[in-house]
Amino acid sequence: MNIRLSSPAAVATALAAMLATAPAHAADYVQAPGSTLAFATKYDGEVFSGSFPGFATTLSFDPANLDAARLEVSIPLASARSGNADRDSTLQGADFFNVARFATAHYRAEKFRALGDGRYAADGTLELRGVSKPVTLTFSWTPGSQPVLTGKATVRRLDFGVGAGDWADTSLIPNETAVSTRVVFNRK
Repeated sequence: MNIRLSSPAAVATALAAMLATAPAHAADYVQAPGSTLAFATKYDGEVFSGSFPGFATTLSFDPANLDAARLEVSIPLASARSGNADRDSTLQGADFFNVARFATAHYRAEKFRALGDGRYAADGTLELRGVSKPVTLTFSWTPGSQPVLTGKATVRRLDFGVGAGDWADTSLIPNETAVSTRVVFNRK
């Protein structure tokens, strides 16, 4: 095919048309200091919470191109802190996270949906204790020079074998654990 462009305006129009049909790419981000990943549940009717200070997140995200979005989170389970040394030791043991055998949990999402009002859902997979199950993270996105993702999810601990033996009693510890995150990003 031989196309002849006779004027600078025709060249500019042709370039604009080519750029308009080029696929948009999501921006790539890495986690910045000031980010948090927390959990909350109950034990014997009393609420307790904790965090994973050692987690790391990478994200490709553009609200205008959700098909190209990708999220990966790596969570070193031995970093779990609840403010109680005995509880933290129990969480690391074989009945819960079993960090000797499964040192790291991973969350990966490649399917994103717009929920409206600046809110989104990342339909991903959590791999914990060698088990992979779907988990949806709902979040808001605050753009800027250091964008912020603020989200929450619910993890059904028994789906992953967390809390085995006597700890499997949901009247002692509920099956559902609330997870929340606030991730500050820098461009990659």
